[in-house]
Amino acid sequence: MSSLDTILTIEELMARARCRVPKMFFEYADSGSYTESTYRENESDFAKIKLNQKVAVNLEGRNLKTQMLGKTIAMPVAIAPAATGGMQVADGEIKAAKAAEKFGIPFTLSTMSVCSIEDIAENTSAPFWFQLYVMRDRKFIERLIDRAKAANCSALVLTMDLQILGQRHKDIHNGLATPPKFNAYSLWQMMQHPGWCLGMLGTRRHTFRNIVGHVDGDHDLASLSAWTASQFDPTLSWKDVAWVKERFGGKVIVKGVLDADDARQAVDHGADAVIVSNHGGRQLDGAPSTIRVLPEIIDAIGSRTEVYLDSGIRSGQDVLKALALGARGTFIGRAMLYGLGAGGEAGVTRALEIIRKELDTTMALCGERDIANVGLHNIYSNDIPPRNAPRRG
Repeated sequence: MSSLDTILTIEELMARARCRVPKMFFEYADSGSYTESTYRENESDFAKIKLNQKVAVNLEGRNLKTQMLGKTIAMPVAIAPAATGGMQVADGEIKAAKAAEKFGIPFTLSTMSVCSIEDIAENTSAPFWFQLYVMRDRKFIERLIDRAKAANCSALVLTMDLQILGQRHKDIHNGLATPPKFNAYSLWQMMQHPGWCLGMLGTRRHTFRNIVGHVDGDHDLASLSAWTASQFDPTLSWKDVAWVKERFGGKVIVKGVLDADDARQAVDHGADAVIVSNHGGRQLDGAPSTIRVLPEIIDAIGSRTEVYLDSGIRSGQDVLKALALGARGTFIGRAMLYGLGAGGEAGVTRALEIIRKELDTTMALCGERDIANVGLHNIYSNDIPPRNAPRRG
């Protein structure tokens, strides 16, 4: 039995990753902005939803397969775009993409990944999704879109909630950089993890390879970091969705929606699907959890397009609750990063196995055989207060 087989929860994977990954990179995955209140509520609000147990139901032949963007997948879970996967473990995004392909679910590569679009295309055969930021340098974005097309990416995930970068205190305190800064503090962190260091010595992928070599000017770390920080575009508008879709010529998913009016705007401007997301609690601290907002977004656009949810998914039960409230699918980011840190490709596979087993068991105990039949009737109670609920006292 593999040591990973004894891990039964995403929390246990997280604990394993904490022991294996240098602090600066582990805490990149395990952190939110400012007070981290939204980061915490993304998880804790799921616990406020109780499920309806059913018995004496035929549970043979259960099915978790569904569709996202017209493609049949093994379960309603996709890998979310997550920066620095390649710093949790060497070649991390490649390993995560391989795990997703073998499992039969979508993989999304971040613009700010360590492994490039071309790296993923060369090491996998299934079409993958690419996450895009609209930056000030439109020529660079055009080249990124064209590279995604050349790599046979089947969809773009357009992130809309990073016009201004939220402050993440842990990253600043840790001096996070990709590649790592070689000062006394970072070297001390890395020396605690010789296995991680050995893996990194065996790969040439140590920086943001979607950017290095594809922008004008110097490519040293300081210049690259300054360029990236200057590129998030505060003038981003809904018209950019239509522009991106026309340039790409394929399906575009809009990510970062927490408001019903914004959801309508996304669809009106051509979004083929919308992801209810608060960037994992890493942008606007004090924003509502995604599971709290989901019903409002479903009411606004659920009859017009597919609605997905990310931020806070840590179990198969979380997936089922999101589906019961109307989501067509879910995305996991931190659970994937914890899997990478805990065991590379095998760790991501283990994370997916944990979620699949929990989802299947929970679905069965709710009296359902087919994931397509999950709905509001599977919710016993929902103690998340509605928007503008009156205060007590």
